[in-house]
Amino acid sequence: MEEFFARLKEHKLVQWLLGYAAVAVALIPVLDIVAAQFGWPESLRRGITLVLIMGFFVVLVLAWYHGERGAQKMPRSEKLILVGLIVVSGVLLWRLAPPAQQAMAVDSSAANTVDAKAIAAKPPAKNSIAVMPFADLSVAQDQALFSEGMAEEILNALTRIKSLRVLGRSSSFQFQGKDIPPQTVGQQLGVAHVLTGSVRKQGNELRITVELVRTSDGVQQWSNQYDGNLADVFKLQDACARDVASELDITLSDAGARRLVDKVTDNSQAYAKFIEAQELVTKRVGDSLPRAIALLDEATGLDPHFTRAWSTLAVAYAVLPQYSNADWQTSWLASDQAAQRALALNPNDADAYAALSYNQFSQRHYSSMVEPMQRALELAPENSAVSYWAANELAAMGRSRDAETRLDAALANDPANPLLLFYKSMLRWREGDQAGALDFIHRSGTADSPFGELMLGFYDAAHGDKEGAKRSFARSTRHMGSTIPDQELQAIYLGTFGTISQRQMALKIVDAHAGDEWAPTLLLQLGEAGRSFDLYEHGHSGLSDAYLNWLWQPEPWSRKARQDVAFQGFAKRLGMVDYWKRNGWPDLCKPAPSAGQNAFTCR
Repeated sequence: MEEFFARLKEHKLVQWLLGYAAVAVALIPVLDIVAAQFGWPESLRRGITLVLIMGFFVVLVLAWYHGERGAQKMPRSEKLILVGLIVVSGVLLWRLAPPAQQAMAVDSSAANTVDAKAIAAKPPAKNSIAVMPFADLSVAQDQALFSEGMAEEILNALTRIKSLRVLGRSSSFQFQGKDIPPQTVGQQLGVAHVLTGSVRKQGNELRITVELVRTSDGVQQWSNQYDGNLADVFKLQDACARDVASELDITLSDAGARRLVDKVTDNSQAYAKFIEAQELVTKRVGDSLPRAIALLDEATGLDPHFTRAWSTLAVAYAVLPQYSNADWQTSWLASDQAAQRALALNPNDADAYAALSYNQFSQRHYSSMVEPMQRALELAPENSAVSYWAANELAAMGRSRDAETRLDAALANDPANPLLLFYKSMLRWREGDQAGALDFIHRSGTADSPFGELMLGFYDAAHGDKEGAKRSFARSTRHMGSTIPDQELQAIYLGTFGTISQRQMALKIVDAHAGDEWAPTLLLQLGEAGRSFDLYEHGHSGLSDAYLNWLWQPEPWSRKARQDVAFQGFAKRLGMVDYWKRNGWPDLCKPAPSAGQNAFTCR
């Protein structure tokens, strides 16, 4: 034994190995930064780590033969050992890391993406239509929201015709205010017809004018005018939808022959307020939601039995705190009460069930959110808003593949919906498909939205443009509930990807705004997983969307958080483990029963 230790000392084996270990440990954080900037997939990062581990044995061989007083010539046996180690490392690296081109740009068809170019290349189905937002021809030009609402109501009526493909509202309304030829609309949306129109509302008098245009040549195929008063609005909408079906030679089913438009209220003034409020709820930003809630309060006051007004009020309150400084507890209570009123009037109201599910999600009752969302999807499988919330919940719980499947089904009917495109982009990013993520975020103006800017911030940071990234991140975060000043948000983002001093400054800023909705999420980005878990768990924010989605990012700080030992207890206490055991585990985690009943591992 003494001779053995003397040989080790003679060859300086310990010094060589300690030196190599120090270099390897120092390289790992550097490689993490480089990997984030160039979007390296998880498998490539694991392969590099494996090479560093195998390098330990290579150094062991070199040190034995080439220590300070060792032999200077490399014998044949050493060469064979080194070649063997290199071959083994290469094979393992090849097995773990897919080709760079495959990893960096996942084929769209393999990823089940909805490609706008593919849509345009296909000849549109004969019975397909997009309803454009109607123009406001009122004398005072103050009925724009009402006019848009009329178009949406006729669109909804047309969706009841089973043999007619009707594009979703977001896809059709993206052309609002733009002078786009019908042929271009047809090519971009893959429809054979567009329905344009206008509304003239003067007091209770109402005139709806519509035109059906072929997208193949831009020729007006048919037009009509519907006159009446506000009390006749449902008859006018129904007549318009039926006439469109007739012009397209569509024979209505027995159900369609009875009605395409339900009379949802006997109070015409309540309906007028509802129509405007519905458009404001869709817009979300600015003062849209408070204005919508005020209108819906008036509508339900005029008609307490107006189901759709109650369910839309539930949706408005459910998302209000994300876009304003509203109190979460107050909003949850108001939303739940409105949803329950709607369901008491109509047990089949999908929007009410979706709002109840989203409220459970925001309140961190993750298992309880499942049943009402399943009911909403059963009642309205083609409702883009319901599909968006369902995908949102799945993605937040780490079930990215299931969320993407839900999104793809919704995008097939509403390919230009900015919220669907945002989530699709985020899920592509998670999979290492940076090209796909960028493609989806640039469709239909989504890049100009707060959601689009959020994704562009990650993309810019990964490609070295930290100045552009920090501005995009700050703008998006400010629009989505944070009260931290713009310049400080930029400094926080620089701390995520910058130097140690920039990170320390960022942490001081977050500490000064510990009560901000985004503070736990920002701590995740800054690598403070334990503090982040504690702040989120003991806070009262309902911003589950951003926070939980940040746990499944490909960036090093996200991987660090989900692999942190504190994540085990955090996920259990919040009910995430219970949700996973009942409904399916995240794509990046799996149970580890050998370590305990609720234990799991994440990569």
